[in-house]
Amino acid sequence: MSKKLLFTALIGISVFAGCCNNRKRTSPIAPAATEKESVREFPSAQIPGMVTDPTERLGYMADHLWDGFFDASDVWLNDSTHINGVEKDKLEEQMAIYATLLANIPIEKAKSSISGLFDKVVENEKRDTASDVLSKMSAMVTKYFYEPNSPLRNEDIYLPYVQKLATCEMVSEGMRQAYGYDAKMCALNSVGTLAADFAFTTLEGKKMSLYGIKSAYTILFFSNPGCQACKDIIDGLYSNPKITDLLKGGIIAIANIYIDRELDEWRKYAGIYPKEWYNGYDHNYIIRTDQIYNVRAIPSVYLLDKDKRVILKDVNPETLFSWLDNLEI
Repeated sequence: MSKKLLFTALIGISVFAGCCNNRKRTSPIAPAATEKESVREFPSAQIPGMVTDPTERLGYMADHLWDGFFDASDVWLNDSTHINGVEKDKLEEQMAIYATLLANIPIEKAKSSISGLFDKVVENEKRDTASDVLSKMSAMVTKYFYEPNSPLRNEDIYLPYVQKLATCEMVSEGMRQAYGYDAKMCALNSVGTLAADFAFTTLEGKKMSLYGIKSAYTILFFSNPGCQACKDIIDGLYSNPKITDLLKGGIIAIANIYIDRELDEWRKYAGIYPKEWYNGYDHNYIIRTDQIYNVRAIPSVYLLDKDKRVILKDVNPETLFSWLDNLEI
């Protein structure tokens, strides 16, 4: 576990674990609010004092963060700015904390937690179909766990949630089909599975394959010419002394792959690519056409082990650099 991410998660827990006021209050905008218009602060959970191990504390909060939020003892305000009586902005803060928690606990426990969250959401929706809690909460889960620009995105954790959306009778048929497609794509190249192999042609014209790269670790980097975010990653990898040493020692390899068809533009730009990397393009175009990787946005970065088993999937650069910095060699 990254110490930086763990610290962030524990700071988040200390913020909301100390807020024990779960009493409802009336809205300052509508002092005469009826019982059906009750609003409240997010009802935080309390970690038992006997739970002292940092990882166990994270797991406990992941399991119990939403308990009070789905409390059925009252009918809470649901409108454009509130979900179950909690201001949407405040709820998004909790979703960000939740995503951080799940990123720092074992993946199977994280999957179980988000699957349980879906069940709570559906149970809430069945109690009050007018609340539209299913749609609102699902949009928020998708935003944080699946949107390409979310730094907390994690397709493996999102997968159990979207799989349930794809079969939920409370979701329209058209949306179930869309969620079914997303579930199929999220299932590609999951952490712990062997990454899909593909052929590519290097700048020098050599035909290679991903599995033909022999190293203890491989960074698989899908990039585009002229992409500033890609250049930031290139600069970060190239300027990192530890990564330079790992490259020289043959412990790590970097496969920088272009998956589109504007090869003239790619070749013009390719002068900035480090010569120590495997810089190539997908000459069969199967990554796009056959969708063997879920490349929803560029850049997209994976970390693979010596057998090309996925360690990190579509990971943000900070997490990748943190993982490499903690690598003992």
